[in-house]
Amino acid sequence: MAEIFVSGHRNPDMDSVCAAYSYAYLKNKLDPSNTYTPVRCGNLNDTTKAQFDRLGVQAPAFIKDVRSRVASVTRVAKTSLQTTDPVYNLVSFYGKANQSSVIPILEGAVYKGLLSVDEVSSFVLRENSGSRPVYHFVPENFPKVLRGRFLKKGELSSFDAPIVVGAMRFIIFCKHMEALSEQKPILVVGDREDHIRKAIEMQIPAIILTGLENGLTSVVDFSSYKGTVFISEEDTSESLRLLRLTIPVTQLIRNDPPGIQDDTLFDEAKAILAESEFRGLPIFKGDEWIGFVTRRCFLERPKTKLIMVDHNESDQSVPGIEEAEVVEIIDHHRLGAAKTRHPIYIRCEPLGSTCTIIYNLFVRNEVAIPESLAKVMLSGIVSDTIMLKSPTTTFEDFTAVQDLCAIANIPEMRDFGERMFSSGASLAKENPRKMLESDFKQYEEIGIRFGIGQVEVTTLSDLEDYRKEYLLELDHLKSAYALSWAMFLITDVVREHSVLLMTPMQGYERKLAYVREAEGTFSLPGVLSRKKQLLPEILRVLGE
Repeated sequence: MAEIFVSGHRNPDMDSVCAAYSYAYLKNKLDPSNTYTPVRCGNLNDTTKAQFDRLGVQAPAFIKDVRSRVASVTRVAKTSLQTTDPVYNLVSFYGKANQSSVIPILEGAVYKGLLSVDEVSSFVLRENSGSRPVYHFVPENFPKVLRGRFLKKGELSSFDAPIVVGAMRFIIFCKHMEALSEQKPILVVGDREDHIRKAIEMQIPAIILTGLENGLTSVVDFSSYKGTVFISEEDTSESLRLLRLTIPVTQLIRNDPPGIQDDTLFDEAKAILAESEFRGLPIFKGDEWIGFVTRRCFLERPKTKLIMVDHNESDQSVPGIEEAEVVEIIDHHRLGAAKTRHPIYIRCEPLGSTCTIIYNLFVRNEVAIPESLAKVMLSGIVSDTIMLKSPTTTFEDFTAVQDLCAIANIPEMRDFGERMFSSGASLAKENPRKMLESDFKQYEEIGIRFGIGQVEVTTLSDLEDYRKEYLLELDHLKSAYALSWAMFLITDVVREHSVLLMTPMQGYERKLAYVREAEGTFSLPGVLSRKKQLLPEILRVLGE
């Protein structure tokens, strides 16, 4: 099962957000084998936010980009070891074929580190370091590795000690033991009464008795001995080999690898691992450990699957789309889609709203529309067609509005629309930059890059209260976006009249078929649509 995001364009308007929400609902009904998640790649404008709140519907979540992140290749641990588990278990794990190159070490359910075959190799190489190694022993691990039983459990639950084998003459044995009086050893010995008595006398931490097929024949009193006595069923050589493997795995953790957050970019995580000395790195979500990655995880970059609604051009889409896999496009704008690697489903129709296209897909696939969803789609259509007044409005839009009003139990579309538009922000009271970018689309024609923002209001009577401030900020916006021309269409949805604010464009603005009312200000009676009325006029002027 894959998660597929459904996203509208940057600086999303009502139709874009409603289309993403509605189409994700439809796709989840038609394709339960995948999960379709509606998202938005920009802030909600005031009208859209107020409408979703009014409808009691959760608006699509914000997504910063669709670049590949390390979370998509994070492996969940199928096998782990506890900090107290013997190294024998770790060696056995890597002795099996097709194992992960790292294994997590936990204390209960708490992450403590990662171990790889490198740590096993370092442990083995330490055995040949030239000096007598000292080990950290946990007696409880003896029967987990050595076949045998406790004759007596000592007072210490763990201790550090070197290993001595009692295979030499007693006099020489005593010299060796006395030399280790500061770091008392653990003794591996057969049925040698004198050697055992000496060990008891020195109160060494543990004695491993080997080769006792018929039990201990020596007469030894262990009552005064405070250490551990373990009877091994293995011979002395095998007992010695396995005893080293009883130390807890936590002793092999030397350098804990750096942790990576799950939202780290794929390439960034790959670089961190490549530059490190480790075979794998732990992955966290905040403070919670969720898994790990190894070098094998980065052999192939995963691609986020995405459905584009209410747009089809990459430069209007969510950042990082070049790393994503576009699987569908549902739109009602001119085509400027990027080349795809595989054939995809595209439905583009010259209708007034993307939500109209989606409503028709519900009807075509015979999927029932809940009342709340009907209101969402209705909001998108009413907004984009400006209550069916825009020249982009088609018979299909009229039909969809009538049907959705019936489903949503809305007696009058006009009342629904006016209430929705009345929630829009007052331009005089809002931050100019925020309003200019709330629905700002960029275009390029004959090498000239330009952008047009649009906002719907219910009155233009307060235009002079903010006009100069918006023109100044529009000029700043032009520079920030590296544009040649920037425009802002303010549309009075009640009186069907717009005002266009624009930055200077020498030789072009005088060719516009609109009345110039003031510097950078034009009157556009009857113009409601950026797409079907204003944009064609701008393209005509640029073409001439």
